[in-house]
Parts: sequence; C-alpha cells; structure tokens
Amino acid sequence: MRKLLAAVGLCILTGPAWAAPKTVTLSVPSMYCPVCPITVKKALIKVPGVSQVEVSLAKHRATVTFDDAKANVAMLTRATKDAGYPSTLAASGK
Repeated sequence: MRKLLAAVGLCILTGPAWAAPKTVTLSVPSMYCPVCPITVKKALIKVPGVSQVEVSLAKHRATVTFDDAKANVAMLTRATKDAGYPSTLAASGK
C-alpha cells in the first residue's frame, strides 16, 4: 500500500507541475483588413495547448496564452505562416 501511495504521490508531483501557462506576443505585420485578425485567431486557437488568443489589427500583434508542455513559439509562428500571415516573436519592451 505504501508503494502505491508513493507512486501516486510521485505522479502528482511530476506530472502537471512541469507544465505552465505562458503568454507571448507575436508580431504579425501582414494584417491589413478586418478579416485578417479573425483568420490569425482561428489558426492560433487550433494549436494544441493554446487557451487564449487576442489579436489587434491596429497594433499588428497577437497575444497568445498556451500550455508550454504542449506548444511552443515555433508552433505558433508556423500556424500563422500556414494561414498566410507570417509572424515573429515580438520584442517585450520591458
């Protein structure tokens, strides 16, 4: 019984503890019409692990919150590129 409890405890401690929500801002300079942000958002929300996307046409940026155990910046930029809107990680400015 003690071995079972130890194994369960180990799984709880090592499983989701490594995953963390991460938020990044992507620069998407090729957005120029009101439909562009909708297309970019649809492409990003399909990436596994993405939980929230906000796109600004005026700023040519997309802010994406995702589970860093399931997604990464390369997957996000690939999604926008595949949708016709190449993007790069925006400078943080901080």
